[in-house]
Amino acid sequence: MATLLLGVFLLFALINLGYYLAFFSFAGARDKENAAPAFPVSVIVCAKNEAENLNNFLPSILEQDYPDYEIILINDASVDNSLEVMEKYQALDGRIKIVDVENNEAFWANKKYALTLGIKKAKHDHLIFTDADCSPQSKNWLRRMAEKFSAENSIILGYGGYFRNKGSLLNKLIRFETLLTAIQYFAYARLGRPYMGVGRNLAYTSTQFYQQKGFANHLHLRSGDDDLFVNEAATANNTAICFHRESFTRSVPKQSFKKWFEQKRRHASIAKHYKSSDKLLLGLFYSSRLLFWLLFIILMAFQIYPQITLGAIGVLLVTESIVYFKAARKLEELDVVWLFPFLEVFLIFSQLAIFIANIFSKPTHWK
Repeated sequence: MATLLLGVFLLFALINLGYYLAFFSFAGARDKENAAPAFPVSVIVCAKNEAENLNNFLPSILEQDYPDYEIILINDASVDNSLEVMEKYQALDGRIKIVDVENNEAFWANKKYALTLGIKKAKHDHLIFTDADCSPQSKNWLRRMAEKFSAENSIILGYGGYFRNKGSLLNKLIRFETLLTAIQYFAYARLGRPYMGVGRNLAYTSTQFYQQKGFANHLHLRSGDDDLFVNEAATANNTAICFHRESFTRSVPKQSFKKWFEQKRRHASIAKHYKSSDKLLLGLFYSSRLLFWLLFIILMAFQIYPQITLGAIGVLLVTESIVYFKAARKLEELDVVWLFPFLEVFLIFSQLAIFIANIFSKPTHWK
């Protein structure tokens, strides 16, 4: 029995090692600067009850150093004064167009419906998306994202991080989870298997959108306007990644564990609609991590081949630390790396709790 436990533990260790070696395809990559794009772009921001965030972050979009762009502001049936804030900025800047969406009984509280109306309003083919609570981290955000478009590349995956709160452990957990997610979707895209993107920093062409028939195949799902669209439309030939430091956006993270937990429940409920091969890859990664740590605890508690057990976890942790350090340095998240063993274990068991919670009840969705 002891030998069997050790064998299973080593199997999961090898599976995990394989994943992190694959993740190195992003961690060891360099983001090359391309020629400056000459085409105009449409920036699309969907807001629902985001008056304060629009006041705080819209100026950072208006200040972009890009020669030709418009901003489509979508007021998704807000009950605060989001529309008034939009109209205030529109009066100051003629590049702003407003789409005022009223609740539709057939598409009640459906962000995809609102986004579709915004995309139809855009006059340019190249679309760049972000959220109302997001702030570009440089005046070259649009330039860096747009330069990744080409005759072949119609989908661009960017990095949308969160603002740092030095004294908050929850903040580090949220940012570590965001870092790990980014490592995965960047690495898989580089390996020719793009499977998701984040609406905080995402770009695609309207041509691609209409060829895909928009969100038609998952319009009945309230979430997934970003990752489900990418999962359905992205291929090895039409997708590029952008991780230049000037291309990042950051947004306000959840301030309580309960709100973050509900947010991750929503994300997990949408992931079950990914392609089967993607669900298999992601499911194997998280299940193998969970079983690896559980078996490690059992083996050490009963002192079963402790030298081999410690040696295996040592090799894996060294490999992980290299991947996390290199990726975090690229994405400017280095402060979370030093706690990665603790954060990773906490995240793994949080994922298990999310899976169990979603079995018994449905998560809430778009505001």
